Parts: sequence; C-alpha cells; structure tokens
Amino acid sequence: MTERILILDFGSQYTQLIARAVREANVYCEIIPYSKPFEIDSNLKGIILSGSPFSVNDLNAPVIGIKDIVKQLPVLGICYGAQLTAKTYGGRVEKSSKREYGRASMSVNDDTDVLMQGVSTKSQVWMSHGDSILELPEGFKVLATTESIPVAAFRNKQDTNPLYGLQFHPEVYHSTEGKQILKNFLVNICGCAQDWTPAHFITDTVAALKQQIGDRQVIMALSGGVDSTVAATLIHKAIGDNLHGIFVDNGVLRKNEFEDVLETYKQLGLNVTGVNASQMFYNELKDNADPESKRKIIGRLFIEVFQQEAAKLENIELLGQGTIYPDVIESVSVHGPSVTIKSHHNVGGLPATMRMELVEPLRYLFKDEVRKVGRELGIPANLIDRHPFPGPGLAIRILGEVTEEKVRLLQEADHIYTNALKETGLYATVWQAGTILLPVKSVGVMGDERTYEFTVALRAVTSVDGMTADWAHLPYDFLADVSNEIINNVRGINRVVYDISSKPPATIEWE
Repeated sequence: MTERILILDFGSQYTQLIARAVREANVYCEIIPYSKPFEIDSNLKGIILSGSPFSVNDLNAPVIGIKDIVKQLPVLGICYGAQLTAKTYGGRVEKSSKREYGRASMSVNDDTDVLMQGVSTKSQVWMSHGDSILELPEGFKVLATTESIPVAAFRNKQDTNPLYGLQFHPEVYHSTEGKQILKNFLVNICGCAQDWTPAHFITDTVAALKQQIGDRQVIMALSGGVDSTVAATLIHKAIGDNLHGIFVDNGVLRKNEFEDVLETYKQLGLNVTGVNASQMFYNELKDNADPESKRKIIGRLFIEVFQQEAAKLENIELLGQGTIYPDVIESVSVHGPSVTIKSHHNVGGLPATMRMELVEPLRYLFKDEVRKVGRELGIPANLIDRHPFPGPGLAIRILGEVTEEKVRLLQEADHIYTNALKETGLYATVWQAGTILLPVKSVGVMGDERTYEFTVALRAVTSVDGMTADWAHLPYDFLADVSNEIINNVRGINRVVYDISSKPPATIEWE
C-alpha cells in the first residue's frame, strides 16, 4: 500500500496548496478535517497541521491532541498549527500589534537542523497571521526569525518524534524556498520514498479497478473533457470493452467537437457511443432566456438521453465518473468545528435513482495531476491540454435565448479565437478562454452598407484552479487580428470587445 502523509485541516484557505506541494514532491497525501478520527498504520509517515482563520485564543478555537500524535509520528504545524503547538506545550501566543500579511525576510538561526538543510541564511517567506508566538515552551528551540516576529520556525528538543512549527506558509509560491523545507520534512524527517508518480498511480489504480469491477460492466457519460477522458482510459485499461461510454451532442458544443472527440476516443480504443441529440436540446431551449432555466433544461435532457442509452445495455451495475479530489475534500466550516462536505461532483448531474455503484479512479487527484496521468497514458495533447469548458456548454455563453443560428455564430467566432490562441502559442499561457455572444446588436459599416449585427466578447483568464482568476493581458496586435478575422468571416457579427474583469468580483463565465 502507498505510504502517505495526513494533512489535518483547520479551515485554512491554503490547505489544498499544502497538499499540492506535498504531491509535487512525489509523496501521496490526504486532507481530512482536524475533528475526524484517523488510524495510524505503518503507511502513515507524518502529520501536517494546517492554518486556520481562528485564533488559538478564541473560546471556540479548534484543538487536537498533538502530544498523543507526536508520540507516534513526526508532526509539522503551519501557521495556526504552529501556534496551537506552542500553546499546547505552554508557550505564549498573543495577537500581533499589527496583522502580518505578505512577504517577509526570514533569518535562519540554525542551519544544521534537518528541516533547514539547503535553505539560504536569508530567505523570503509569506506571512498571513494575526497572532504571533512570543515565547516558546520549555524544551523547544528557535530555528528562524524575521524582523517582525521572534519565532518564524521552531522544533522540540525532546527524544520523542520530531515536532516542528512554521509561522509562515511554505506551501505558497511567495515562500521561495518553502518547497525545500517541506521536502526536508517529508524525506529527511518522515522518511518518505518519493515514489508516488503518475506511472505508480496508473499501476496501482488499474489493479484496484480490476479488483473492484471484476467481470462486471461499467457505463460512463463522457464529455470530451480531461477528467472524464482520463478516468475512462484508466477504466478501459482495467476492463477493456466492458466499459460503455456515452458521448451526447447537446447542440451547444464547440465547432466540430462532437466529431473530433469521437475520433480521439476511437484512436484511444475506447468503446464509446455518440448520440446526436442537438435538435432535441434546441427545441427545449427555445424561448428560455434565464440562465438557471437553461442549465436545468440541459441537465434534465442529458439525463433522459443517457438513461435511454443505458436502457439498451444489459447487466450494467457500475457507473464511471471523472470525480477529482477538490470535489470530494471534506472542509472545515470557518464558523465553527462542524464539518461540511462539498456537494458531490456528478458528471452530467446523473440521478441517484440509477442506484449504481460508483467507479471513480481520479477521486484523489488534483486537476494538474490528472493531466500528468493523462500524458503518461498517451492521451493526445490536444485533449489533455484543453481548457475547462462549462457543462451547459455554449448555452451559457449565449446570453439570452439559445437558437441554432446563435450557436452557429458563436461556434464560428469561438473557433477563430481558439485557433488563433493556439497558433500564436498563447493558448498554453491562459487557464481558460472563450467567446460570449451578447444579446446586443449595434450599427456597423461594411463597404457602402450599414449593418445591424451582434457583438461578441472575448474572454481569457489566468488562474491556478479557477477559484480566483485575473484577466489575461493578451497583446493588442493579437486582439486586433482576431477581431478583424471574426468580423470579416462571421456574417452576423460586426463588433468584438475584450473582457478585462477579474474573479472576484466578476466570474469567469458570464452566466
């Protein structure tokens, strides 16, 4: 069984970043709420305590039995985790005279300690805390300080397992040597072998899938997206044509997407049935301008089509899904110790009434890890590197009523924009890009004629995970060329604008 690190979540906004940093070091880890019981076995190598929006001095501050844990495993406390450690052992933690947020220069006091090996004497770190550790407990020593705080890093002196605390966030980009510090903890202190690689994951997952599925059959809704394609390829690797994929054309896919994706699936050897149901979707979407109404129509019709196709197959007991880790991580409510679980990611919103056992080979992977596994599986780059695409497709990029003619206009404009991004090498520099058809017509002039046609907005954002996003600063010349090509080649569009809103306060999609 794979060795692992456990991250106990106290509700920090950075907890997922800790997990990603650990995974980048080729060490498997899981996130659980601090209040959830866990078993310590030979595969568990260490514990990381996350940050928190709480102060350790709050009456309802979350606590955990650190003294009991460190008797059995090495422990690293980060920010709140460090403050809780200090307070638990009798140290003094008090509110800072000013909130310390942003870059700071850390001075390493003891470069002989294993946690600080390979770290510069002066190193930039990222602070985000309202409390400071003013006095360490007896039996602890300072490893590093900053100009503002007397304890930036510390450890115990006892003969028990190593117990470390960091007042800063090593997992964020702005802590320039933070990944080295984490690696020191994982490898030199916890003894992790760093053997959790995409190839390792594939071998383990295929073996687990064979055991779970046996000679049963699996049905799966495919979208042409990264997650569902990688999940399907893993399942197919385990059970071959006992996986039955269904790919529905809902009429609001990108230009040529239905045919292109089916061809890719064919190249991958997947057993996939393509269902062209676009006219059914157009008929139902007619006269519906409300975004939520459009989403519900598309979700309901997708389920109907999927169930119709599923009814043609016999003895299907299992449902494959491309669920990934951020969709299933249990997160701690910042308003108290209660645990809330994110609503389950369900491809296409498939109903619980189908009563099928789930097969979710990606449920412990982050998005970037899914792409790495996809590359290891040999899935073509044009599919693996695709930008995220909304489930309701172009229907929520057509503001107002969706018609077949509007879909055609948007498909053509979006095709020009996307191809231009790829041809200029800009596609890989943005997280997501798309074109939005606005319910606005404006006057234009073409030759000697006046026109009264639609406006499209181009959208491109940079992001790590889509939770926050900044508008992409695409070159003016590029935008000018795309605008000219759209207006000259797509009859019905005479104006192109560029969206320079960030998330927040705007969202990536317009509906």
